[in-house]
Formats: sequence, structure tokens, C-alpha cells
Amino acid sequence: MTGNTGNNGRTLLRGARVLGGEPLDVLIDGERIAEVGSGLDAAGAEVVEAEGRVLLPGLVDLHTHLREPGREDSETVLTGTRAAAKGGFTAVHAMANTFPVADTAGVVEQVWRLGRESGYCDVQPVGAVTVGLEGKQLAELGAMHDSAADVRVFSDDGKCVDDAVIMRRALEYVKAFDGVVAQHAQEPRLTEGAQMNEGVVSAELGLGGWPAVAEESIIARDVLLAAHVGSRVHICHLSTAGSVELVRWAKSKGWQVTAEVTPHHLLLTDELVRSYDPVYKVNPPLRTEADVRALREALADGTIDCVATDHAPHPHEDKDCEWGAAAMGMVGLETALSVVQHTMVETGLLDWAGVAERMSGRPAAIGRLEGQGRPVAAGEPANLVLLDPDYRGSVDSACFASRSRNTPYQGRDLPGRVTHTWLRGRATVVDGKLA
Repeated sequence: MTGNTGNNGRTLLRGARVLGGEPLDVLIDGERIAEVGSGLDAAGAEVVEAEGRVLLPGLVDLHTHLREPGREDSETVLTGTRAAAKGGFTAVHAMANTFPVADTAGVVEQVWRLGRESGYCDVQPVGAVTVGLEGKQLAELGAMHDSAADVRVFSDDGKCVDDAVIMRRALEYVKAFDGVVAQHAQEPRLTEGAQMNEGVVSAELGLGGWPAVAEESIIARDVLLAAHVGSRVHICHLSTAGSVELVRWAKSKGWQVTAEVTPHHLLLTDELVRSYDPVYKVNPPLRTEADVRALREALADGTIDCVATDHAPHPHEDKDCEWGAAAMGMVGLETALSVVQHTMVETGLLDWAGVAERMSGRPAAIGRLEGQGRPVAAGEPANLVLLDPDYRGSVDSACFASRSRNTPYQGRDLPGRVTHTWLRGRATVVDGKLA
């Protein structure tokens, strides 16, 4: 099968199941979708035989750690965007916990330019809320927004903005330009020395417990602050059933609250920590089976707006060590769509149109990304992903484009495989390989 095309080329996808529906032909001409219909003329076009494959708008990740500048041993903008393209993503939001921290116009512009040079997907920098992620003084929010990077999302992710006054000021500031504060909800005093979810397993293993209330108490405070200010707050990597109820309540009030869930919190539980394998060490921690069920249901009913990977690459020496010394985090860009197919589509909780909404439409809207998350329709930008939903295979991290290999799915059978990704009509992935 072929499908590599330049920006001025024409590509015909023949028989693709658009959003999982009936087979249609989709003609890409240059950077846009020219036509969607049956029996389209393929004259002069490169043809991709897409029978049985599902065509979705390019995926958008609100939560990616690209590590550059400063931790290029873990990931770079180039390797991270290659991993994103292989996972079907055409845009990612790059988190601010780099070295130096992305808390100035200069650093966010550097990341933005690196993204433009890499070419594998759009990179939208996330600005830090506070200087140095220290939670004491607001960063240059206005300057970052006014920069070439046009920052709309601000987060101290990796740390919580735990000072209520600072959080209020940030919400007030970003309201002026329709920005959003994305909160890493973790009350630091309740999680000192915490190593995993607080519960039966932590008690049996003797590991420091991370209580659900550490997340829920911050969410409760922040949705009230957002309502008071009339601003937008986004909850990063929501992980507990209680957090779901708080967000559901806030939305019932009409407040501007959105939330994301990671693929790993839709599938994995704290029972895996019994292995003491640090690949399962993550922030927030893996929770219980009851939490997993609540998260899936909340994603299905729209209480949770979107899936975000929280792709957190680490070099092997930071993970191949004893549990207590290991870094927290998992890579997720290249497996996200497969995990969502497994947990949400194959369980009947979502159809493919629902996946498109939660992995493309909604995250693009929250991040205010124009040109991403658009319908698969004539005249729209040709940001697309084609996947084979019938594929079954075991995850092999040796085949990852990411520079890091800390996946919790190594050797696990997962469904679905991205065969092609197009960024504004240019193929970035062809037959499952980087173009």
C-alpha cells in the first residue's frame, strides 16, 4: 500500500470507514480534503486502498512531555513528534516542566520553533503558571500568550498550584485572552512520601499511600475558584471516582470546567504494583478497579471531556531501579489509540465517532487549536489518521519512535494499528512506518 504525498499532491483514500461508518472515498488535494463520497475519480492521485480501515480526524493530545530543552536523554521534540505521528496524532501540547522551565516567551517560542522544524505534528507549547514551577510567583502569562507561540494553556504539571491565591490570580489573568489553567491536582501535604494509591494494596505492600482525597480536595477548590472568577479550569489526568463526581457537579452548575483521563488510568489498576515493577509507578498513581470503571463511564457520558496521554518518557536508568528510587511516568503516544479501542470501543462504551470527539475534537477545542479536531469533510484541513481496527498484536517497545521505552504495555496484546497519518495533506506515517 502506498500513500506518501507532498503538500501539492493528491491522494485518494478508497473505501475508508469515516468515523467507523459506511465505506467512502476521501480525496486529499494539497493541504485540504477536496471531496468525500462514493466512486470518486482518482485521476492523477496516489491511491490508498483503505477497505476495512477506520478514518478519524488527526488526534490531539493536551498533555505531552517532550522534555526538550534540558532532558534530551529522555525525549526531544523530534523524537516525541515522531512517536505522536505513529500514534495517529497531528497535534500535541508540550508541557512546561523542561530545563529551563517554559515560563517565559523565549522558552515557549523555542519549543514552538522546534515543533515547526520537526514537521511530524503541530507542537503547541504549554506555559508554566508560576516562575520555575515553584508556586510562588505568576510567570509571564501575558507575554507567553502574546509570543509567536500564542500560548493558551498554562500548567505547572508535575506540581500542583497549591496556593489558592496564586491559583485565583492565574485564573483571573488568563480570562483576559480566553486562556485555561490546567491543574495537576495533588495536595502536596497529603502526598508526602507517597509511592502508590492509598488502599488495600498499599497497606499490604507497606508502601506510602497516595489518598484519593489529595486529588479531590484540589479539584473541589479549583472548580469553586473558576466559578468565582468566571474563568476556565482544566483538570489534568483525573484518576478517581470522587474526582468524577466533583467534575460532574461543577458541570451541572454550568461552570467552565473540563477534564482529561489518561489511557493508563482507563486500563491499569494498583494491583499491578504488587510486582514492584517501576514501569507502573506514575503520578497520579494507578487506582482501583472501581475507579477505572468510574473513569470509563465518565468518559463515555462526557463528564470527562477527553483522553490525554501524559506521555512521560524517562531514560532506562530512571526506571530500571528499585521502586522507591524510580521516576514517575509512562510513555503513551504510540499506544493511546489502541488502549482506547480496547477499553472504550470493544466494551461498547464509545463508537468511533465518540473516539474522534474525545481524542481530537474536544482537546482541540479546549486548547483553542484552529485547524485541528475538524470534521472529515470537504474543505477541511487534511489532518487525518487511518487505522486498522482488526489488527491484533503484542506491544514491542523496541519498535517505538520515542527515545524512551518505559511502557506499561510491553508484551501485552492490544487491538488496532495506525497505518497512515496525514498532517495537512502530507503523509507522516505510511504503512505503519514513519514517512
